[in-house]
Amino acid sequence: MLSRFFRFNEHGTDIKTETIAGLTTFMAMAYIIVVQPSVLSQAGMDFGAVMVATCLSSAIATILMGLYADYPIALAPGMGQNFYFAFTVILGMGIAWQSALGAVFISGVIFIILSLWRVREKLIEAIPESLQCGIAAGIGLFIAFIGLLQAGIIEKGGLVLILGNFHKKEVLLSIVGLLITGILVSRKIKGSILLGMIITGLIGISLGIVEYQGIAGKIPSITPTFMQLDIVGAIKYGIFTVIFVFLFMDVFDTVGTVIGIGQAGGFMKDGKLPRANRVLFSDAVGTVVGAMLGTSTVTSYIESAAGVSSGAKTGFASVITAICFLFALFFYPFVRMIGTGIPGEGGITLYPVTAPALIIIGSLIMTTVRKIKWEDHTESIPAFLTLLGIPLTYNIGDGMALGFISYVFLKICSGKHRELKWVLITIAILFIFKYAFLLK
Repeated sequence: MLSRFFRFNEHGTDIKTETIAGLTTFMAMAYIIVVQPSVLSQAGMDFGAVMVATCLSSAIATILMGLYADYPIALAPGMGQNFYFAFTVILGMGIAWQSALGAVFISGVIFIILSLWRVREKLIEAIPESLQCGIAAGIGLFIAFIGLLQAGIIEKGGLVLILGNFHKKEVLLSIVGLLITGILVSRKIKGSILLGMIITGLIGISLGIVEYQGIAGKIPSITPTFMQLDIVGAIKYGIFTVIFVFLFMDVFDTVGTVIGIGQAGGFMKDGKLPRANRVLFSDAVGTVVGAMLGTSTVTSYIESAAGVSSGAKTGFASVITAICFLFALFFYPFVRMIGTGIPGEGGITLYPVTAPALIIIGSLIMTTVRKIKWEDHTESIPAFLTLLGIPLTYNIGDGMALGFISYVFLKICSGKHRELKWVLITIAILFIFKYAFLLK
């Protein structure tokens, strides 16, 4: 039955290959089960509820991708989106996390509409590759910067940043974890980021830095976050820019991931991905479901390429990955043990187990700078301003605004206005209007 449904013979695969590939994908992206509740709990959300929401939304979206779109593409709350959600929208802008979830929900609904109306192509084509790469690299820097702070490797010293106190055992553990994870990633060990956190956590337990709380246990309640989204609040506060950023990040992350995996797996035909609408629809539904359950934007994961490289050719691999996310729910004690911060001096909480993973993830995302057209200053300067603006302002939206506005301005003043699309010009004007009239 499975063979007929997923057409194993037609694709030249079998249940064993697809199962192993699905497990491989899960190992490559399972770090999000620890990182997501660790990040969102810092914004006031319940750690256990977020973990459950993460696993359930990932499982639902990935199963939908496997059964409806029939591709070995796994989904989970996206890195970058979760940082924007927690550190910019909630902690930075002071918006309640319920309203932030409402904004995520609205962005997911808009994504569904764009997928059905096929408007997304025009939106994607309007944003130049250099800006897309600058945004991605800026997010990478932002994640790594937060990771360095949470590791205690750097700390705030008044108006400047200084090196942290390397005599603290938590900081030393972070450094050890960073080196271990870096070695694993360099040697291309499958599931290296998750494995790095596990090893770092075990070292922390042996040294008495991390308190042992068990491995498996009861699944925590999702009640603190389930259906707590405030859609009215999201509209009331007028956070349309926030909704746009969520939508922008989801659309471009998804499209970039899908194209990359499509090319790696040989799924592309005549430069197009068959059933692309189903892929994007599954992704958008994942975002909507995730917001209802209590987590930030759910998106397609590039780590799915690990499964594809292991032989995945059908959606059955995604089904296996989804089952793994459901099984992970029973390991809540271990997740909480390595994902919870350790209070330190001056009210500062350090995350010696998860912080090294953030630094490494940030470095991996930064590789997009290679695609920026550095020789063309009308492309490179806006990309650079975006790249630098995101971590320095602690706001992905503000960094994007710097890029969009400067890009349009430089193209017009350089006589290259014909390279501009009306969508891009409109976005730049809206950002200018926001900063000129809406912000005080």
